[in-house]
Order: sequence, then structure tokens, then C-alpha cells
Amino acid sequence: RRVGQARLDDARRPAMVAGGEREGEEEGIRDPMAFGWHRRHIGARMADDNSLALYVHWPFCVSKCPYCDFNSHVREGVDQAQWRAALLADLAHEARALPGRRVSSIFFGGGTPSLMPPGTVAAVIGAAEAAWGFADGVEITLEANPSSVEAARFGDIAAAGVNRVSLGLQALDDATLRFLGRAHDVDEGLRALETAQAAFARVSFDLIYARPGQAVAAWERELARALAFGTEHLSLYQLTIEPGTRFATEAAAGRLTIPDGDAAADLYEATQAMTVAAGLPAYEISNHARRGAESRHNLAYWRYRDYAGIGPGAHGRRLGHATRRRRKPENWLAAIDRNGHGIEAEEALPPAMQAEEALLMGLRLAEGVDLARIARLGQRPAGELVDLGAVARLPEMVRLAGDRLTVLPAGMLLLDAILPAIVRAG
Repeated sequence: RRVGQARLDDARRPAMVAGGEREGEEEGIRDPMAFGWHRRHIGARMADDNSLALYVHWPFCVSKCPYCDFNSHVREGVDQAQWRAALLADLAHEARALPGRRVSSIFFGGGTPSLMPPGTVAAVIGAAEAAWGFADGVEITLEANPSSVEAARFGDIAAAGVNRVSLGLQALDDATLRFLGRAHDVDEGLRALETAQAAFARVSFDLIYARPGQAVAAWERELARALAFGTEHLSLYQLTIEPGTRFATEAAAGRLTIPDGDAAADLYEATQAMTVAAGLPAYEISNHARRGAESRHNLAYWRYRDYAGIGPGAHGRRLGHATRRRRKPENWLAAIDRNGHGIEAEEALPPAMQAEEALLMGLRLAEGVDLARIARLGQRPAGELVDLGAVARLPEMVRLAGDRLTVLPAGMLLLDAILPAIVRAG
């Protein structure tokens, strides 16, 4: 398997998510609940409290990157007033379905949400606060491309209410950036990072490693440079070949080869050693942070809390139901006009499936999962949801201490194999 291929951000993936911060980690559009060997939709559980995470999908990009399989689209023109009104209508529908909540985080993902007019960003934030109210210390993140044009808007985006930005630097090498189809070069990206650090209280950026021909020593030099910038959070993903992308076509034709499993594992282990030494250990398989600087929004996904998703292709998990918006921007707009929301499908999820998905999400985290909570979710004993015999046979990979089940660092290398071995299907 590809180490750290975990997909975020959003809902993006959510991703679970490649591209952007991929916290979210986004699917469908960055559905954090779909990744690796497990591709089913998963749903949210009943909330333990009244907190709510909100994901907002902006589907437009200047160009399509060859590795990206997110719900992103290139359009010559966008009717900004129409899009603002549609996003607010979609949000209002979720507010009616989820009364009495407090928003703990908002994540603007994409696509390229730094292309959104700051006035639209402010309108969505204001509508969310009016509908639900904000929890203390609410985290509001926006994904951004590190171009000079978009960086020039960072001050206005911060003034709109965003307090955390996630930059898609992706590499600190110009040849690699061209290979990845990125529009910026290293100097432009680093100027954008400097601008972001001046504008926002919290900054994260992404890098993609395990690229064709990449040696451990070369990656260590690049990562050391990245760590020296002093950001509180890094998302470090191994390059994966996703179906339907231009890279998939290149790989099928034999024109693109990425490092094999052993080489990828060496790169992963070097990554863990360097980030731990720098004070940014992995709190999730591909995400690293200083203590207290973890992405609160993505923790809501991984800890299996309720979240609402609005915008084209966005997924939501709320009150035991999974929601999915229409993916194509034009179809989503038509649904808003017709129904007042962009939902394409909504389904109730049985308790056993909710427990299964909470395990699949939570075992990505260094903190692991509480099996007593999993049992409550699944409405059955933990031993019917987890193969405790398999856990006992993998003492170097998995640990059970009381009710706390965690995948150890050695196990993270083999996470896609370990999960189906220990998690009983719901």
C-alpha cells in the first residue's frame, strides 16, 4: 500500500482527503469516510454534544492538476452573486435540519476556495454564526493556492473571518512543481507563505512526497527546509495514482512510475523521525502538528463527530444520516433552484455501520479510539465490532489498553491491511 495515502479534507478530504490540505481528507467530494480498501459511503453518528463542523465546497480551479481526483472544475466565468445566494440557501437547509447546535469549525475546501470573493466568504461565515452560533475558539480554515494573485487577497480573507489557512505548496522544487501541474514556482509559493503567516494566526501547508525517482536524502533536505519555516501544522502525503486522473493514464501507459512499497516505507519512516524531532509529530497518518495546533475541523471527522457539508459534491454526516450533494456545479445550482438545497442522496445508517466507520476513521489517529464509545455507537459489545483475537496476534502493530485501541507507529505503515483484519464489517 502507499503509506500515508489517507484521503481528507472535506467531505475534503470530506478529504479524506489528496490536494489542498487533504485533511478532509476529502470523496465523492473529499468524503473523509472513503479511502484505501474501503470505498462505501459512511455516515455520522448521533452527536455526543451539540458541536457541529461545517464544510463548504468551492468547486472551481484555474486548471486541473494531473494527480487530482477531487470535485474540481475549470470554468471561463462564474456568476458570483448566484453562487453566494446558492451557498447561503444550501446552508439554510442544513440549519433547519440541525437546530440547537454550535459551530466548532468551518472548512472552505475545493477546488480552490481562495478564488472565492472575500465577501462570499464573509457571508457564509456570518450566516453560519447567525444560524447556529459559534463555539469558543471556533476554527475557520480556507484552502489556498500559493499564487501571488491569491496571496494578495489574504488580508481581505482574514478580515472576512478566516483565522487559519492551508496552503497547497506541494513541493519546494521547481521541476517537481511543473511535474505536478502547479501554476506557482518555489519563490512565488514561499512569498505566499510569508504573506499568510503575516495575515493569519494559524498556517498549515501541504507537501507531496514519494514522487518518481525521489531518494530519501533528497526528501530529507526538502522536508528540513519546510520545517524551518516554523508553521504549526504540516500535511505530508505520498503521491498516489488516482483513477480517472491524467497521472493514471500516464501510469497505465508505462510513462509514470512511483516508488515501490519498500522505498515508500523508507520515505515514511524518515518523515516520522524528522517531524518528531522538530516537535510536529503525526497525530494522524499524514498530518503533523505542534501540541494544541491539530486541525480541529479534521479531528471532527476522525473522531466521528457530526458535520454538515454544503456546495457541489459535499458530503455530510449528521444525526445518523449521510448526505451527499450533487457534484456537477450546474446540476447543484439547478437543485438549489428547484428544491432549496443541493442534496442528491440522504440515507440512514444502521448502528453497526456507524461503529465500523468510527473505527476506520479513529484508528488513523495516534490517540486511537475508545471501544466503550464504539460499543455504544454499534449497540452491541465491542468484541462483535472488533476482532480482539486479531488484535492480540498483532502486538507490535496494535495495542489495546483498557478500552483504548490504538494502531502503533509500525502499524501505520500497514494500515490498509490492518483495518480489514481487525474491524468486523457492520
